[in-house]
Amino acid sequence: MATDVILPKWGLTMEDGTVVAWYVDEGDHVVEGEVIAEVETEKVENELEAPCAGVVARILVDEDETVDVGTVLAVIAGNEAEAAAIAGRRP
Repeated sequence: MATDVILPKWGLTMEDGTVVAWYVDEGDHVVEGEVIAEVETEKVENELEAPCAGVVARILVDEDETVDVGTVLAVIAGNEAEAAAIAGRRP
């Protein structure tokens, strides 16, 4: 089952964040808790961790792009077959 990686709200006043860097690419295997991206907020840079183990199926937000809290940044699939199916879809 695929899992959305969302931009969490790390602070009470946080409304958005900018993806500074992705540390993974589509097709990469990740483990739960692995740092997959760096996100800058108004106050600090935070490490975004994978919420589950699996395969990065889609990265939906580019580096240097600013998005609102709750935005889906990426999708992690449970296995390679599911990742391939997701990668073939258009958002």
